[in-house]
Amino acid sequence: MGYCLKMPVSGFNMASIFFNRLIRICLFTIGLLFELTAFAQKQKTTGVSPPLVAPDTSKHNLLIPVTIKDSSNTAQYLTLQQCIDYAILHQPALNRSLIGINIARITNAINLSTALPQVSSAGRLVHYYQPGNSSVNTTSNSLKGVGIANTFIPGIAVTQSIFTPSLLYAFKSAPYYVKQAQQASDSTKIFLVSSVSKSFYNLLLTLEQINVFKEDTARLGKSVRDAYYQYKGGIVDETDYEQATITLNNSIGQLKMATENVVPQYATLKQLMGFPPEQQFNVVFDTLEMMKSIHIDTNQQLQYERRIEYQQIINSKGLQTQLVNYYKYSFLPTVSAFYNYNREFDNNNLSNLFGSSFASSYVGLQFSIPIFTGFSRTNSLRRAKLQQKILDWDETDLKSQIYTQYTSALANYKSNYFNLQLLQKNVSMAQRVYFVVTLQYRQGIVPYLNVITAESNLMTSEISYLNALFQVLSYKIDLEKAMGNISY
Repeated sequence: MGYCLKMPVSGFNMASIFFNRLIRICLFTIGLLFELTAFAQKQKTTGVSPPLVAPDTSKHNLLIPVTIKDSSNTAQYLTLQQCIDYAILHQPALNRSLIGINIARITNAINLSTALPQVSSAGRLVHYYQPGNSSVNTTSNSLKGVGIANTFIPGIAVTQSIFTPSLLYAFKSAPYYVKQAQQASDSTKIFLVSSVSKSFYNLLLTLEQINVFKEDTARLGKSVRDAYYQYKGGIVDETDYEQATITLNNSIGQLKMATENVVPQYATLKQLMGFPPEQQFNVVFDTLEMMKSIHIDTNQQLQYERRIEYQQIINSKGLQTQLVNYYKYSFLPTVSAFYNYNREFDNNNLSNLFGSSFASSYVGLQFSIPIFTGFSRTNSLRRAKLQQKILDWDETDLKSQIYTQYTSALANYKSNYFNLQLLQKNVSMAQRVYFVVTLQYRQGIVPYLNVITAESNLMTSEISYLNALFQVLSYKIDLEKAMGNISY
């Protein structure tokens, strides 16, 4: 016996209605999700406000002062040696020291002038209101007349020093004073050469930093454009574009600061050179020659006598020795020769005064011996000897200072030279890393943070290399100065 199940028509209609409503609900939910997603994306992108046109970061309105031209004449181009040569001719302090040499020579000539004959002329015109019965010629000790009313006695006196302690001291100390002035001039030249060189290198460092910042800004500008286009294409998030813009703004700020620093550094170099402030010049240098000039023989032995400060203190000790000898021998007599010539004119009538005359002349020697001076000579001698001991201690202290300066300059030079070699390798590696990371970012392999890190490392390595290069050059000057090897 078989049978079949039949569903009523009303039950079938209810199932169909329920199925249709379920489909409509699903479609409505999907549509609502799409609308919410679109709205969220719109809200997400409106906060970025990307430009309609990609920013052009290849050009910047920053003027480099080194290209300024003199309004009256084309600006000069000077190398380091030319700057030093100009400073030696025009620097006020150095020219003052050169004048000091001539002053020392003239002062010695004044002190030694007493060694030559001293000639003087004198006269005396006398009118007696009440003439006496006779007048006696005091020169010849003879009676000349009676009741003479008018008398005129001109004469010439010549004195020649034969020996005086002060003249002997002036004679012995004269070379020391001239040498003292010459050493002061040499010290000024050494300071001038080292100062001009360091100022020149500081200016070059800033100019090279400007070039690094300009290259860095150009690279970052390209990164900003790449990040913007990738963001517009939906490849990266908007934070990549913002991070690129922040890094670019920082680089532009550093470029502006370095550019502004060029002006005062030029002013400092002009001041050291004695260059007219209203005129302009540009600095030029040979890169290969500069790289060669960083080398110095660090095996040279320190020689104190090559330092100008040591030479100055040795000269001061020699001058002090002469002062001690002066006080030691100041008890010796002063001996000189003299010659006098007089002619006497006498007459009662003033109009006939020169009608008759009487002449007299004599020659002789005179000496003076100090017997007691209130202990002035002995106390002066003791003071001079104590000052001599001070110079001995100054020499000892100076040697210690020179050795400290030498060891410090040598250590700084060696460490910075070693650091320079390492940083040179870092620059090459940083350039390669930046190139590779940039390609990986464009292909979507690495995030933009890697590009920022690579760019920062590249700029840091380039700036560090430049700093190390010019520090080596600066410490080389300090080392040459400490060893007394600066030429001028």
